[in-house]
Amino acid sequence: MKFTTAAAGLLAAAGALAAPVAQPEAEIETRNPGGINYVQNYNGNVAQFKYSESAGTFSAKWSGNTDFVVGLGWSTGSARAITYSGSYSAAGSGSYLSVYGWLNSPQTEYYITENYGSYNPCSGATSLGSVTSDGSSYQVCTDTRTNQPSITGTSTFKQFFSVRASKRTSGTVTTGNHFKYCEYREARVTLIWMDSDKHFAGATKGFGNSNFNFQVFAAEAFSGSGSASITVS
Repeated sequence: MKFTTAAAGLLAAAGALAAPVAQPEAEIETRNPGGINYVQNYNGNVAQFKYSESAGTFSAKWSGNTDFVVGLGWSTGSARAITYSGSYSAAGSGSYLSVYGWLNSPQTEYYITENYGSYNPCSGATSLGSVTSDGSSYQVCTDTRTNQPSITGTSTFKQFFSVRASKRTSGTVTTGNHFKYCEYREARVTLIWMDSDKHFAGATKGFGNSNFNFQVFAAEAFSGSGSASITVS
């Protein structure tokens, strides 16, 4: 929904994607919980964004008509299980607490939304039904963004949302369940996520999942007031 930047990954909005600085995987896993190696920081200054990459923690506090996406995660996404815990207060805010990421080709933005404020991101979008995962049903929907900021500048791309019915502020998100669900939808509608799932399957057989760009657990807001304090692993 919003173009994002990261300290070692993306340039400014409408800018080009820059490759994150490579770090030895074993070193990352030892130092950071879950191998976290990516900081998501789009307009974090308007949300008092603070983080500790080594501890896997971040916080944000916002008020007014803000526009930010902040969080922690991984420079390359996968069908990983993401565990998080903390606090999130956004009842009067246009805000999401989500697993958030991009696929490179076809270019796709996706959210697995665990909690949200005053606006359900599936409102007005095309429904793809629902999937059950991690103790709740999730409403799945899709939309097309035309000539909007993206990881490669201004482009047209698909968005996918999977929105949890029983909101929560802690738990584990089994991301692969959300992608695999789309195999059971009409191929023309879900081609992008089906393609991404092929990469998930390849990864389990030892092949690379090069279709993924970054993947983070993030707080996003575009109106109202709220706060978040989250630990990710």
